[in-house]
Amino acid sequence: MVPWLILLASLPLSATAGPSKTLGVSPDLLPKYTPSKSGTWKCLDGSKEIPWDFVNDDSCDCPDGSDEPGTGACPNTRFYCKNEGHIGAFIPSSRVNDGLCEVQCCDGSDEHTGVCPNLCKEIGEEYRTKRDAELKIQRAGAKVRASYIAFAHQEKKRLEADVQKLAEEIKVQEKEVSRLRDIAERSESLSQAALEQKKKSPLYQSFLSHNAALKSMQREHAKHLEREKALGLILDTLRTGYNPNYQDMAVLEAVRGWEELAGLPHINDVGKEKEGENKDDTAKQETAPETEEPLEEGMWTADQLQHQLDALLGTDYVSLLLEHEEFIQAPIDGSILFELSSYLPESILPIYEDFKDTLVSWLQKFHVISGGTDGAADSSRAQQAYHDAENELEQLNTEKETKENDVKEIFNIHGFGAKGEWKKLDGTCLEKDTGDYTYEVCLFKEVKQRPNNGGTTFSLGKFESWNPSPDVKPGEPEYYQKQVYKHGTRCWNGPERNVVLLLTCGTENAILTVQELEKCEYEFTGTSPALCLPLVGDQKKAGGSREEL
Repeated sequence: MVPWLILLASLPLSATAGPSKTLGVSPDLLPKYTPSKSGTWKCLDGSKEIPWDFVNDDSCDCPDGSDEPGTGACPNTRFYCKNEGHIGAFIPSSRVNDGLCEVQCCDGSDEHTGVCPNLCKEIGEEYRTKRDAELKIQRAGAKVRASYIAFAHQEKKRLEADVQKLAEEIKVQEKEVSRLRDIAERSESLSQAALEQKKKSPLYQSFLSHNAALKSMQREHAKHLEREKALGLILDTLRTGYNPNYQDMAVLEAVRGWEELAGLPHINDVGKEKEGENKDDTAKQETAPETEEPLEEGMWTADQLQHQLDALLGTDYVSLLLEHEEFIQAPIDGSILFELSSYLPESILPIYEDFKDTLVSWLQKFHVISGGTDGAADSSRAQQAYHDAENELEQLNTEKETKENDVKEIFNIHGFGAKGEWKKLDGTCLEKDTGDYTYEVCLFKEVKQRPNNGGTTFSLGKFESWNPSPDVKPGEPEYYQKQVYKHGTRCWNGPERNVVLLLTCGTENAILTVQELEKCEYEFTGTSPALCLPLVGDQKKAGGSREEL
């Protein structure tokens, strides 16, 4: 027998036979890999018809490379690994038969038989165990997420009810404001004449005169201060620049007088203190400061005149006049007429009150006693009531507007999610103790770094946005897997502190890790049930999207 035939006969059949015609073909394309009755096969793009034997013959015949799914003969094609017992996967065809076992092909089908072991059973079991654990977490988290969504709907109803209630209160308050405005306007017109009459009183006119006099004195005092300052500069120049050898007695007397008045040493003695250290002590003493005249009781000091006189000059004398009127019209303490009721039995109190009101009214009418109120005071009270009602109306409108905005934000995809699943966590604070520091994340608010052994707490940033990547659309699950917190406390000689929070599905809201990737740039990882979407099969069993109810 020919030797090479003996060698060929000794090799396994799989080593001598070519690859299967469907090797590397994905399940969805298998029906297209069948020969025609004439033994030909058409390229998948329809551009060419080749003999069926040319498929997977390690020679690229089709322009689209579809004739070589199980070899690396054609560029830019994919090889499908069946991975029975696990999950099928694609790899680039260029990696087929390269002598390396690809991780994606756990069945070893990307290499010749016997090169790579089939590990799909072990890998598949490990994968399924891990996947079952993940699905268990996702199912449990999805239930919590559903409760978050239910809370969002309840919160929306509550806020809408509050808005409706506030709208009704606003209508009532608007009528009250209108009523009080009319009263205030009428009171103001009625009291204006009375107020003008009170302004003619000697007391008020005296106030105005004293005010004008004080303003005039203040102006003149300021002028004198400026003149004194200018004269002081002139005399200082004369003191330091005159020549004592000229024996000009007028200049000498002026300099001596200025030095005495200002408490300055004689210009010729300046710098000679050390030479006269052993002389008589009286020669070294400076002129004693002038003793200030003692102030009478109630008089102002120079500091008060400088800092408090403007406030006094700004006194509202009209209000002071009205307060004085109310004071003198108030009943005298201890008046037996107004305190007698405390000694009377309750049975006759109504009779006494009627008698007292009638008597006081007659005494006021005949000017025996002053009236209890006047037009100006009534106007002031009416204006105050009107302004208080206006402020209350403004507060109601502000509160209503805030709640209306809160309603809009609950199901905003840029805020708490399209289903409102994040509303429940607004302001929820999570902590992570790393030993030296405790990091606190208050969701949608702020991130802080607190030292455990005392020291300053720093802000690491305030909530800025969800995932800002342009490749991620708002509302998609990936969009809610990243939160950005910016503009924290600035680092020493560095930038502001910032945080990126990466979130995944979990049964609890928790911070898992904290890292400072770069100076003042932090990355946190954490979990939240809000990211646990319901499984498709579970949704169908539950009758669709029950989580939206």
